[in-house]
Amino acid sequence: DDAALADVYANLVDGHGLDVLPVHVHDGHRESRDADVEEGLCAGIDESQPDTFAGTVHGIIKAPFVRIYEGFTVRIMLKSEGNQTCSVDAAYRKHERRWKSHRYTYAVVSRRSRGISIGLNLSPGKECNFKCIYCQVHREIRPLCRDVDINRLQMELDAILRDEKSGSLYEAAPFNLLPPLKRGVRDIAFSGDGEPTASPVFDAAVRIAVRARKRFELADTKIVLITNASRLDKPEVCAALEVMDKNNGEIWAKLDAGTEEYFQSVNRSNVPLEKILDNIRNAARVRPLVIQTLWLRLSGAVPADSEIEAYGNNLNRLIESGGQLKTLQLYTIARTPLEPYVSRLTNDELDCIADMVRERVPVTVEVFYGVDPLREGGT
Repeated sequence: DDAALADVYANLVDGHGLDVLPVHVHDGHRESRDADVEEGLCAGIDESQPDTFAGTVHGIIKAPFVRIYEGFTVRIMLKSEGNQTCSVDAAYRKHERRWKSHRYTYAVVSRRSRGISIGLNLSPGKECNFKCIYCQVHREIRPLCRDVDINRLQMELDAILRDEKSGSLYEAAPFNLLPPLKRGVRDIAFSGDGEPTASPVFDAAVRIAVRARKRFELADTKIVLITNASRLDKPEVCAALEVMDKNNGEIWAKLDAGTEEYFQSVNRSNVPLEKILDNIRNAARVRPLVIQTLWLRLSGAVPADSEIEAYGNNLNRLIESGGQLKTLQLYTIARTPLEPYVSRLTNDELDCIADMVRERVPVTVEVFYGVDPLREGGT
């Protein structure tokens, strides 16, 4: 109601050393009707340039902006499609893998999960058998720890799920930017600073995630393994995957190339591409997989058509040999990579690749555009 909205607005402007402003509804905005208050509020502000104050307003105002407009008009902007998109894009860019003082668990706003993803980092020592050129992990920085304390992992997962359930998670950035429909735990994902399946506690961690999912009654929440697929053939990994299969599990396997040459240019691994394809094929014969592919500009050059064609041919051979593919997730860089010669594709360039893949491969293709690192809201 108006009184509650006025209180919220008062808290916002008071944080900026401003006076309280009475508000009412007018043409889809809450707007001051007191010219004297408006003039006093804007005193000392350069009215030739609109000024924006960011704040978080839960429940009443969905867009977290208060704007001072030219001509001393003060409005609190209500929810709109444009502002919602801008806020969510900003949340996608803030992808820090940490939460409070946790070592192994974190929350992010994930484009491909379409909401909150609770991450489990089983590689705190940053070990990985790939050295992807788009990776953002600073391996030159000494890690805080190298081993996973499985008991602490369980306590941290319970704690972050309690924070989400209580709503306290959404009091912190960037989760406070999410509109109500984007909230809720979409998945518990094994990702982090290295290859999850290389961890000696992978199987135990999967069972911890399964128990937590049941304990917090997250019936619709997936348990996701984000993997480079290099170890999907290991017996201990296969055993953990069987547990995932029984608990709404899903494998998101990375496949960033169609040829060995391009694979080595992008993923820089001692594991050959043919081994990755074999592992994906065998795992996909047991359950449907999601394929994740990041396309990028390499020293300014977009992927060649021949590379896209080879990529599609590999997927078709996989399907013909009994592999089941649920979705192809094609995306590009959303945050700044460590290698300076790597950059994102434009929306049109990524759409062109997606169209080529759709023409060749009979699998649903989803496209996730990049976020402009030079703009807060992205594109």
